Formats: sequence, structure tokens, C-alpha cells
Amino acid sequence: MTDLKILIGTDMNMIINTFSYLWSATAVEAIAELCENGYDTFEVPISSPHCWPDEMSGSKRSESFEDLKRRGAKIRSLNAGGFDINLASPGANMRRKSIDHITSVIELAEVWEASEIVISPGTRRPMISPPLESVHDWLYESLNDLLPLAKRAGVRLLFENTPYCFTPTIQELAGIVETVNDDSLKIVYDVANAAYIGEDPAVALRSNHDWIALVHVSDTGTDVWGHDPIGTGVIDFRTVGNAVAATVGTDNAVLEVIREEDTLHEFEKALSALRNEGWNV
Repeated sequence: MTDLKILIGTDMNMIINTFSYLWSATAVEAIAELCENGYDTFEVPISSPHCWPDEMSGSKRSESFEDLKRRGAKIRSLNAGGFDINLASPGANMRRKSIDHITSVIELAEVWEASEIVISPGTRRPMISPPLESVHDWLYESLNDLLPLAKRAGVRLLFENTPYCFTPTIQELAGIVETVNDDSLKIVYDVANAAYIGEDPAVALRSNHDWIALVHVSDTGTDVWGHDPIGTGVIDFRTVGNAVAATVGTDNAVLEVIREEDTLHEFEKALSALRNEGWNV
């Protein structure tokens, strides 16, 4: 009964991830279209040519931010990605390259006034894997460099639970965040990633909400990993919606349905499907 009461009230704006525009538009172009269709708060994936700090001069960053402000757009978070970087690499120079990349994202976040940056804890070689203790040590070493930079910029780093990283479960991620014990490091919990590996998203949210700052929302099957339209996979979105409302809140939820074709319509369908499941969006 308590959860149902929480879900009654004024509709909340979800954060919209621009991942669907990765190859068709720059982040600013994608946001311009989305703003024209009523959206105003965004998460931007860091990927060339969509948005890549090394390809943006200081003046271009400032000009794009002014363009975003004129449109009434707010960048809530930047997603630094995890395929090209590895904060837990055995190679010190590879960890340094990863730190340098995330540093460039922190610098862009500072200009664009984004408050959070999504990062991956890193990957672990699947065959003859290095000892987990060593992997954790390498990660903590990287965080010792990154967290002071994030604090100075006024941004928070968020670890994402991705199936390919060495900490795919909420318990593994929460253990790292609890060990670091710094408010500049939290978790973005992706419900599709969780469901794909067999984790119950609603239970995980309720049990670990103290460590979670954002929630990524999309559907998936268990045979194929996806970020699919709501209601096409295995996730019970009514239960998840109640858990989100009772913990981090819908205003900290990011719609991350990824569809290159007819993207605006797919977003509208996703929001409608969530409303049908009791979400105030």
C-alpha cells in the first residue's frame, strides 16, 4: 500500500539517454530534436562522433553549452563508456590512458554542468584471469587519481553494473563503493543489465539503494542482452517502478531504450508503457 501511495502525484520528467543517436547525430543535434519534442534532461554517451571530448575545443564546448541552455536542456550525466577503457587493467599505462579519458569527460562535465559521470569499474581477462585481489587493487589505485579530480569539478562518478565488467552484480559493485566510502562515488543501476544476468532489479534496488544515485531503464531478454522497448522482455516494470519510487525516485531514472529507427516514437511508446505500469512519467 505504501508503494502505491508513493506513485500517486505529479508526473516526473525522466532523464533521456541519447544513445539511439550514436551514429546519426551529434549529442547537441540529438538534444535539439528531443527538446523540440518536449524532453529537457539528458544523459549523453561519450562516443565519437556523437560526443568525444578530444574532438571538442574549449570554445566548441562553451558554444554547445550555450546552445543547450537556449533550448532549456540540462545534461544530468555523461556516460564515459567501458569498452575502450579499463581502470583495472594489469598494465599501468592502460590504466593511465583510461584515467586520462575519464579526466577529459570530467572537464566536459564541468563546462556542461553535468553532475554525474557513468563509468565502468573495468574488465578482467576471461581466460587465466588475474587474481581478483589484484584487479581490485588496480581499480582502487585508479580511483585514488580520479576521485580528487571529480571532487574539484563538483561531479560524482557512478559505477555501472555491466555484464562484461568484473563486477556485474549489485553486491560486487556495492562492496567496492562501500569500501571506498566517498560520496563522490556511487552506482548507476541498470535494470536491463541486471535482469540479463538473472538478478532481480526490484530486490537489488531496495537492498542497496543507499549506494545508488541513478537507474537506467529499459527491457531485455535473458538469451540476448538488450536495451529494448518496455514490455518486450522479462522485467516486471510495475514492481521495479514501485522500488524506484520508494528509493531513488523517478526523477533519477534514465530512459535508455536504444532504437535507431523511429526513435522519438519509441521513446513515446516506452513512456506510455511505463505509465501503464504505474510510473509517474
